[in-house]
Amino acid sequence: MANEIQIRRDKVKARIRGRVSGTPERPRLTIYKSLKRIYVQAVDDTKGITLASASSLEKDLRASLKNGANIEAAKAVGASIAARLKEKGITSVVFDRNGYVYHGRVKALADSAREAGLQF
Repeated sequence: MANEIQIRRDKVKARIRGRVSGTPERPRLTIYKSLKRIYVQAVDDTKGITLASASSLEKDLRASLKNGANIEAAKAVGASIAARLKEKGITSVVFDRNGYVYHGRVKALADSAREAGLQF
């Protein structure tokens, strides 16, 4: 069962990546969620570099969070990545949900980043 879920996610992920690509002006905001943490990074696909990243593993977020993998953590990480991108002058991104369903932690992260000033 778990293998079937991973195969389905990989197919969706490949389909999304075929359509979504990041540029220096509008990077790809991609997420990864594990059972214990949530990670997000802004990627410039033309150069193959990460412009900014944030995760629930960072000391300042870890101190304020009770759990690193819940909706509260996703909201904090979304606000953090938005602040870091705004410091670099980036206000618009392309959202790559990385094959995950747009629900729960993924939706919370995206909504938090939007509230902090990013445009998807």
